[in-house]
Amino acid sequence: MNQPAAPALSPLTSDASVAGHIYKRIFWRFVPLLVICFVCAYLDRVNISFAKLQMQSQLGLSDAVYGLGASVFFVGYLIFEVPSNLILHRVGARLWIARIMITWGIASACTMFVRDEVSFYVIRFIIGALEAGFVPGALYFFTKWFPREVRGRTNTLFMASIALCGIIGGPISGGIMKYVHGLHGLAGWQWLFLLEGIPSILLGLVVIFMLDDSIQSAKWLSPEEKTVWSRIVEGEKDSQAVHRFGPALREPATYTLSLIYFCLASGIYGLVFWMPQLIRTAGTQDTFVIGLISSLPYIVAAITMVWLGRHSDRTGERRWHLALCALAGGVGYFVCGFFSQNTLVLVIGLTAAATGIISAIGLFWVLPQRFLSGVAAAAGIALINSLGQIGGIVTPYMVGKVKDTTGSATLGLYVVAAVCVLAFVLIAWGLPKRLYERA
Repeated sequence: MNQPAAPALSPLTSDASVAGHIYKRIFWRFVPLLVICFVCAYLDRVNISFAKLQMQSQLGLSDAVYGLGASVFFVGYLIFEVPSNLILHRVGARLWIARIMITWGIASACTMFVRDEVSFYVIRFIIGALEAGFVPGALYFFTKWFPREVRGRTNTLFMASIALCGIIGGPISGGIMKYVHGLHGLAGWQWLFLLEGIPSILLGLVVIFMLDDSIQSAKWLSPEEKTVWSRIVEGEKDSQAVHRFGPALREPATYTLSLIYFCLASGIYGLVFWMPQLIRTAGTQDTFVIGLISSLPYIVAAITMVWLGRHSDRTGERRWHLALCALAGGVGYFVCGFFSQNTLVLVIGLTAAATGIISAIGLFWVLPQRFLSGVAAAAGIALINSLGQIGGIVTPYMVGKVKDTTGSATLGLYVVAAVCVLAFVLIAWGLPKRLYERA
């Protein structure tokens, strides 16, 4: 992770050197830790796509059953997302994020005991319910610690976890399934869930000791540093922001953003749940090689999204950065559908889709923070995320059903491409100006 540049923090120009020092300390204490935590969260989603390469045939699951099982995760996520973040607002991020990680790690490891369709659905629902609240909880935590001027880069670095997980998750998952298969009588996919669930449990214990719920509770900051940083973060609060959950529910912007995030989530989960299968269908059979190939789009995405986050912060421009990323995702998916049998061109399409959609997700989360504050931010961010995650329910099952019916995922990829283009239209011409105009 690159050394963060000290931001131009306008409220306290006389304390610029102190503010820059505090910013770097806060960044290095919180952001890398939460990035690693998010990588583990996404491993829960990437590993199921690799496990499919073995468990589907061993358990006799159809593509539609796999797609529905992948989708059921988001049903639990949708139901418990807002309540989880309201609890986090009350008890604090430190304890609640630790609880989320420990329990989801245990549940993810228990996926190794799946034996049939019903148990597959049940454990996926439980994992989604236990993980609910992690992403919006971390994003809400950032609003308590980072001023608006650096939220773009902070959010994109956090969301870079998706790309980082794709970079390391593919080769690790493919390697575990290839080289540990049969050890102690367990299949490779069983070892996969066990070995990738343990780190989440351990990181949950680290979170308890490393996170602080507020600036004033941070014992590692001096009284002067607390005063300076509190004035910076508190000084940017918008008097017109929504502070209570009820008014946030009545805000049209809440539902516009939810629809946009639905489109973006549809795009990302097309990658997460189907990339290994698409690469296999194009002609690659070795699970480790599939893992290596699948890491390439994420490498490009990681580099690009960090640059875009910094550029958006520096220029203050949000709308077209976000809109053009969504459009790039749509073009990438169209290329994947049209050249589904050509591995080279397929990987180029997957790279465009991954770069566009993952970058868009990082940039997107600056927008809700422009009009939500306090408990409205905790619940509103969770609501937007949970409604958007319906895309995670629809896309995996839709692509699986299309593949079962037609023998090819091409039509499903075209639908995802169209949804990404819809996101482009909504962002470019459907957002209220106050969400993207320069402060």
